[in-house]
Amino acid sequence: MDKYFLDFERPLEEIYKQIQALEIVSKENPDLQAQIDLLSKKYQEKEKKLYSNLSSWEKVMVARHPDRPHTSDFIKLIFDEFDELHGDRNFGDDPSIIGGLATLENIPVMIIGHEKGRGTQEKLKRNFGMPQPEGYRKAKRLMLLAEKFEIPIVTFIDTSGAYPGIEGEERGQSEAIATNLAIMSDIETRLLSVVTGEGGSGGALAIGISDYSAMLENSVYSVASPEACASIVWRSSDMSKEAANAMKLCSQDLHDLKLIDEIISEPIGGAHSNHNETALAIKTSLLKNLLNLNKMNIKDILEKRYQRLTSIGK
Repeated sequence: MDKYFLDFERPLEEIYKQIQALEIVSKENPDLQAQIDLLSKKYQEKEKKLYSNLSSWEKVMVARHPDRPHTSDFIKLIFDEFDELHGDRNFGDDPSIIGGLATLENIPVMIIGHEKGRGTQEKLKRNFGMPQPEGYRKAKRLMLLAEKFEIPIVTFIDTSGAYPGIEGEERGQSEAIATNLAIMSDIETRLLSVVTGEGGSGGALAIGISDYSAMLENSVYSVASPEACASIVWRSSDMSKEAANAMKLCSQDLHDLKLIDEIISEPIGGAHSNHNETALAIKTSLLKNLLNLNKMNIKDILEKRYQRLTSIGK
């Protein structure tokens, strides 16, 4: 399978193609291995340099990378005994929200996350990770189930936003999101969230309120996409790069603003370059912070959550 390169990675693509060509020829000429090793070292150095100085727009591109790990990938790599739960008990099941019970190192947890899917058929099935109201109502059902059995909730955020179509509005999209915000504000269980790719608008926030929030290094979290912001402010999506910089949507920006608690490092080359390493970093963070939250009683957690929410924007 050909490796996918983003626009700013074109210098890497040239080196990669040279390596691929030499590897084919080296089967008959082993003396070329030294040249391959030299190019591989050059590739790694170039990659490290590129990823150490990404612009806000380039981070948006990395967050949207087609090979970036999704919620379903993290479930397989981080958790055990996952039992997916379906349906909102009201209208239907929305595959763009995946959720269910699992264990994290023998600790029962409820997982809820956006799922974009891979390949044309699955992307269509998952609606490209843009939930309908029934998706958020399914998430609400699982949250209340977790509260009933005192199970911590772990959410994975990766969506460009809630589905903007008329059928979503007909079925109460805004009400479904608002209800989730109200429930997560005072639900009596522990909440942890991780932004793994895009965190777009209320579609992300609907499962994003938490007692401890983390973002992968190259993920983004914002009230709207840079393209939408540019269209509103400058009346042109051509200004998307400028909008991305102005919106302060990167993990470091949000950490500086105290809107998130932790930045989880990604492998050099982004999360898509090594799913296992990325999943291990998330697992380490979740375990550490879940154990810290378990040391607190629920009344203290709720008070801290209230202070956290009311301090936003100060």
